[in-house]
Amino acid sequence: MLTGSLAQAQQKTEISLSRQPGIFYMPTHIIEKQKLIEKHAAALGLPGITTKWITFSGGGAQTDALLAGGVDILNTGTGNLLLLWDRTKGGVKGIVATSAQPMTLISRDAHIKSIKDFTANDKIALPTVKISTQAIVLQMAAAEAFGADQYAKLDSNTVQLGHPDAYAALSNSQHEVRSHFSIPPFTFLEMKNVPGAHVVLNSPDVIGGPLSQSQFFTTTKFADANPKIIQALRDAAKEAQDLITSDTKTAVEIYKEVTGDKTPTDDILGWLKEPGMMEYNIAPQGTMKFATHLFKTGTLKTQPKAWTDYYLPASADLKGN
Repeated sequence: MLTGSLAQAQQKTEISLSRQPGIFYMPTHIIEKQKLIEKHAAALGLPGITTKWITFSGGGAQTDALLAGGVDILNTGTGNLLLLWDRTKGGVKGIVATSAQPMTLISRDAHIKSIKDFTANDKIALPTVKISTQAIVLQMAAAEAFGADQYAKLDSNTVQLGHPDAYAALSNSQHEVRSHFSIPPFTFLEMKNVPGAHVVLNSPDVIGGPLSQSQFFTTTKFADANPKIIQALRDAAKEAQDLITSDTKTAVEIYKEVTGDKTPTDDILGWLKEPGMMEYNIAPQGTMKFATHLFKTGTLKTQPKAWTDYYLPASADLKGN
C-alpha cells in the first residue's frame, strides 16, 4: 500500500509540454486546441488533468528545461532524444513520434550547389549546433561526400538560429548567413520569398527515407509515475494524426489558430501535397540509422540494439525503425 501511495503522490495533474515553431508540430497544436490529452486521460480514469504548452526556438533549450524539471514532456528531434537517452543511461525515452517531414538545406548563395561547395566562411543556420537533427544529418551527408572520417567537416560552418530567425537572416541580403537547414513551413517560405533560394540537400536523400524529426519524449521517472498520462498522450497523438489524414483543412485551420500563422490555408494545403509532407506518423522512422551514425562517431557511448531501447514499452507494438 505504501508504494501505491507514493506513486499516487507523484502523479501530476498539470502537465507541461514543449515544442518548436513550424507545421512539423501540427499534431501538437491539434492536441492542445482539442484538449486531447485531457480527454484521453479522463477516459483512463484521470479527470481534471490540465496541460501547459511552451514553445522553444530549438531542441537544446528544450532538453535543458527537461533536465532542470521545468517541463515534463518534450516534442523535438531524434538527435536530442538519442543524446539524452545515452547521457542519462536510459533515463530519458521516447513516447511516440509525430512527424517525419523532409528537412531541406537551402542556400541563397549561387555558388553553393552541393555541400562540397561550402567554404570556411559560409555559415549554415540550424536550431542547435552539433546535436540538432539537422546538424547530425549534415554530418551524415559530409561523411558520404568527404569520407567517413570527415563527418565533422562542416560542423564549424554551423551557427545556432531558431527557424524563424534563420528565415529572417536568409531574407536579409546583407546577412552573413546565406544557408539554412530548414523545416516546413520555412522551407516553402524561403523558396518562394528569398531571391536565389535553391535546394542543396534533402534529408530523405541522406537517410534513404523519412526521418522522425519530432517526437514526444520524457524522463522514465515521469513515465513511471504517470503511466496513464503516457497512454493518454499516445492516444491523443494518434487522434491528431487521424484528423490530419481525414480532414486536413480543419487540421491546418487549427494550426493557424494556435500559432497565429497568417499563411493562407490553401497555401499550406498545397505544401502538404508535396512529397513526404504528409508523414505525420506516431511510429518512429529512420531513427536507428541516426543512432548508428552517432555511435560510430563516438557521440553515443551506447549502441542501441533496436529503436525500442530508447522508446518506452508503451510504444513497443508500433512498427518503428
